[in-house]
Amino acid sequence: MEAGRFEGKGCDQKGFTLWFTGLPCSGKSAVADRVAEILRQRGLRVERLDGDVVRQSLTRDLGFSREDRNENIRRVTFVAKLLTRNGVAVLTSFISPYREIRAYARREIGHFIEVYTKCPLEICIQRDVKGMYERAMRGEIKEFTGISDPYEEPINPEILLETDKETLEESAAKVIRRLEELGYL
Repeated sequence: MEAGRFEGKGCDQKGFTLWFTGLPCSGKSAVADRVAEILRQRGLRVERLDGDVVRQSLTRDLGFSREDRNENIRRVTFVAKLLTRNGVAVLTSFISPYREIRAYARREIGHFIEVYTKCPLEICIQRDVKGMYERAMRGEIKEFTGISDPYEEPINPEILLETDKETLEESAAKVIRRLEELGYL
């Protein structure tokens, strides 16, 4: 059996990782959740790794310094690599603000598709129901991506979503089309 491919009981699934990256409130989790739903409807084995959930368990010991953010992504990369290698469609949604650590994830995982949820900062601020941006602008949250910590945009993502211009369904359809073009579906 080829590494990264799950075979059995009528299932022939090649593992891959969709790596959703973007500013806080850019739509990463919403689109990833919708794509996961579509993939499950198609009969694929899917695992979601979401930043908020992972930080409550696997990486709760980490803060938000550059070093801790990179360690967070290293741990997630390890999990995504194992799942991908075992024929699972992995959908991650992490700010993952630094290009260097995203490049590391790409090298480690192999079947890696970068999805950039591009959205203007002012729209992300409007979408923020938790009030995180407001708190960051008042200085109450240190090292907040987009305010007091940089976000390094992907240079050449496989998928670019402009979530301020596209509906959730349009963004999800764009991801599915690209997966088909890349031969994962």
